[in-house]
Amino acid sequence: MKALLLAAAAMCVALPATAQTVAITNARLVIGDGSAPVDGGTVVVRDGRVVAAGTGVAVPAGVPVVDAGGRWVTPGLFAGFTRMGIVEVDGVSETDDSAAGNSPFNAALDVSAAVNPKTSAITVNRAEGITRAVVAPEARGSIFAGQGAIIDLGTDMDPVSKPRAFQFMVYGEEGARRAGGSRPAAIAMLKNILFEVRGYARAPGSFADRGKDALLTRADAQALVPVVTGQVPLLVHVERASDILVVLDLKREVPALKLVLVGANEGWTVARQIAAAKVPVLASALSDLPASFEQLAATQSNIGRIQAAGVTVGIGMINDDEARQARLIKQYAGNLVALTKVPGASGLDWGQAFATISSKPAEAMGMGGEFGSLRPGRRGDVVVWDGDPLEIGTAAVRVFIDGVEQPIETRQDQLRKRYFDPKEGALPKAYQR
Repeated sequence: MKALLLAAAAMCVALPATAQTVAITNARLVIGDGSAPVDGGTVVVRDGRVVAAGTGVAVPAGVPVVDAGGRWVTPGLFAGFTRMGIVEVDGVSETDDSAAGNSPFNAALDVSAAVNPKTSAITVNRAEGITRAVVAPEARGSIFAGQGAIIDLGTDMDPVSKPRAFQFMVYGEEGARRAGGSRPAAIAMLKNILFEVRGYARAPGSFADRGKDALLTRADAQALVPVVTGQVPLLVHVERASDILVVLDLKREVPALKLVLVGANEGWTVARQIAAAKVPVLASALSDLPASFEQLAATQSNIGRIQAAGVTVGIGMINDDEARQARLIKQYAGNLVALTKVPGASGLDWGQAFATISSKPAEAMGMGGEFGSLRPGRRGDVVVWDGDPLEIGTAAVRVFIDGVEQPIETRQDQLRKRYFDPKEGALPKAYQR
């Protein structure tokens, strides 16, 4: 019982001590739940959480007020799949903590300790309206990559909103490579690991840890127990339709599994089966040509068709410069709107498209009650924009995380200011801050 209580406490998402109170009025307000924008809206955040949002909302006495001046106001964007904060420069191994190819551990790896809130990608993406992100490890020594986290993009030194929020694994072509060369090898490895995890859960003290020679160390087994018991989601990178069906079939063997599909470029071809299994998807948004043999049926209509089948779909960015360019999700969601105007294509209306980068990825992660919308009780992550946030030229003008306003000036902004007027000062430009 004590262990269960400790595990439950670890899964709680605590508000930061700096959570604040603010009201934003006179807004073209977007709740983020799929509904259309409304004019003359107000959102009130008290002690870091939304208490009211909509039209006709009264501002309590004493609450600081920000007049949006008719601008668009939305929940902060929720990036559905990234490696933000754990990779700085791809070609420099010292700055890349996404994977550990020489480690005896796989599922036990926890990215939380590696997230660097000062990495340049966090600053740039915060300035583009992203306030929360899914951060996942990368698989190297096994089909299991490790434990991912939900982070916020605030300026403080405590970026992890929820550590060990999910386990990430790979199947399909990548899973085959990690398991020895074939999909049958990957399934055999998976079933053997699940068998050993169940044995560990029944009798932890008798588990035989064979160290680096084992397919599953004690630490890996311990990390996978919450997966097989359904306490944390299992995110699975899978693209091909037949592979998706194999993954869905895992729920027959382990009914408690909370599966989330990542990528799923051929998902539209088996959308009815995904919907029947009640499995959410963090889908790639712009895949239109087969980048591999497991993506032969790729189409930009994928997300629209999957959602039409009744699946919860958010935008993810696996294998799409996901360590740095999460900000592109705005453009991707805008393209989903544009697809509604293309004959024969399947897109989403504006409210639905915005939800794929706000409430839907949060719901896919089982955290829709905390993040992704301006419904009462959610975190006070709010963005004020100078135009339609799904238009490519629009910029965020104010960003709040837990009700706390965040700086949005980037190094790029500073460099532009420095060199826009190139007159010499007392020292050459290289020596000036």
